[in-house]
Amino acid sequence: MPAAAIDLAGRLSVRYQTNGHDEALHGSFTWVQRPDTTIISLLSPLGQTLAVITITPTSAAIEQSGQAIRTAAEPDALVANVLGWPLPIAGLRDWLQGFTIDALNHRTAVASNDITPFKTTDGWTLQYATWDNSDPAHPHPKRIDMTRNTAEAGEVAIRLVIDSWLPHQAST
Repeated sequence: MPAAAIDLAGRLSVRYQTNGHDEALHGSFTWVQRPDTTIISLLSPLGQTLAVITITPTSAAIEQSGQAIRTAAEPDALVANVLGWPLPIAGLRDWLQGFTIDALNHRTAVASNDITPFKTTDGWTLQYATWDNSDPAHPHPKRIDMTRNTAEAGEVAIRLVIDSWLPHQAST
């Protein structure tokens, strides 16, 4: 079962299209996930905050420097609308920890040696390209590649490289 509380940090690369022109974004991210809140920070290559996305069970908010905070009930749609490219936040809660969700909403752990691409229930092609097996009892993804064709952003390709992976134990 995925951890309810986890802190991740890493690098991301995004390729997408705007008005038929190829665009690319490179930078880093932090992912702070707790049972009732997830906070994702997207950073430029120089470490400047591009966006902070806050997800709760009932809402999502995205904050960008110099702009009003935007909110919506559905995080994936909000992020795609504001950033101009989709980020599958709902799926990433499990994918970042090496789990997939089937059509019946059952979680399945991906074997840490399985690098076969597969299609997710929401249309992404996902591949766990490399794994960190330094702790054999708790292997976790090191690099995840995702692609999806969208009407708004054309062919979208996202690569996440996880540099820091830290699950948290529940407080007593």
